[in-house]
Amino acid sequence: MNVLVLGAYGLIGQAVVRELLARGHDVTGLARAPTRGEKLLPEVRWIAGDLNHLLFPEDWDGHLAGINAVVNASGALQSGLKDDLGRVQRDAIVALIGACAQAGVSRFVQISAPGARRHAATEFMATKGEADAALRKSRLDWVILKPGLVISETAYGGTSLIRMLAAFPLVQPIALAEARLQSIDVRDVARAVARALSEPGLAEGDFDLVAPQSVSLEEIVLTFRNWLGFSPPVAVWRLPHWLAMAMGRLADGAGYLGWRAPLRTTALKVLDNDVIGDPEPWRRATGEEFSSLAETLKRMPSTRQERVFARVQLVFPVLVVLFALFWIASGVIGLWQLTGAASLVAGQLGETAALLSVGGGAAVDISVGAAMLARRTFVPACIAAILVSAAYLILGSLLTPELWADPLGPLLKIFPVIGVALSLIAMAEER
Repeated sequence: MNVLVLGAYGLIGQAVVRELLARGHDVTGLARAPTRGEKLLPEVRWIAGDLNHLLFPEDWDGHLAGINAVVNASGALQSGLKDDLGRVQRDAIVALIGACAQAGVSRFVQISAPGARRHAATEFMATKGEADAALRKSRLDWVILKPGLVISETAYGGTSLIRMLAAFPLVQPIALAEARLQSIDVRDVARAVARALSEPGLAEGDFDLVAPQSVSLEEIVLTFRNWLGFSPPVAVWRLPHWLAMAMGRLADGAGYLGWRAPLRTTALKVLDNDVIGDPEPWRRATGEEFSSLAETLKRMPSTRQERVFARVQLVFPVLVVLFALFWIASGVIGLWQLTGAASLVAGQLGETAALLSVGGGAAVDISVGAAMLARRTFVPACIAAILVSAAYLILGSLLTPELWADPLGPLLKIFPVIGVALSLIAMAEER
């Protein structure tokens, strides 16, 4: 069959796509950036679509041509610059359900979450729950699957956060240490989706996909720390709830600048209510019991790549903030010390031109630093930082060559600035 997969290059979506392809299905992927999907999964037919704008059944016209079934593996943790949860997780999916009914696409597999229901405490759970309710009321041949904490070789969202925390040196910080979670191997989720599409007996089934055992968040982080090969912590630092929420609110703010930080208030609220489900309905329907966290990790590689990634995730947000503040502060200080800075090149350029050049450079520095704070403009801003730094290096060498001998090394320090910008560009890929 030809299956339309929403969120096809996401954490769960990629595993689902590979499983469906291995079983001989044709897959069509819906993505905001089809060119990215073509690079990751070239075997898939990609079509462009943004769930923020597919809000009515007629908006799906053309997207369902030749489609036999739909798998919704899309979603976002929290509303931000890129996503409106009410649109992405509820309105677009309700519209798609209606469009499927009109187009004769009867099979629909919805990836939801344990605890998703209308009027839930978080927008994430409530919007998922509203889409689930609309699907249950439909006449489609539907299955709702609710995976717990999804463990995968690919790290994104919650698993990325766990790896990042596990890389903390010496001590182990942890918030909501006693929160209980049940995990699931992403490959088990993919196989469950494939079964839901092919086995009529699972129709109109609502299943939690979770391992039988629940584990505390502290145990999970320490298990990942051991799996990654890091030394055991000398102490576990259990963060107070208020501090964790304060950090979450900072991450919420970053979300409105386009950064999808995993430690947001939604994640903390979900953890505070535990991430647990009932594995029995799936076991009774299929005879299958899912692997424990330890068994899942045994099947996954733990190499230098995983350790480097975990460390990079830990330092990347710190580097972004420090580098952006460096450029902003450089510009502010330039304006504050405008006359003194201009005097260094006034002999070569003249007083007026020197003031204009220093003032213009300060404005450029502030603009570059401000652009680094937004996810969409971060990489272009880093490229601009390299070009501006190179320009400063050339102009400084021409106008003030004596600075090469300055004991504080103002021109020499431009080289590590360029190096940091190059490193941040290499770290900036989201998936």
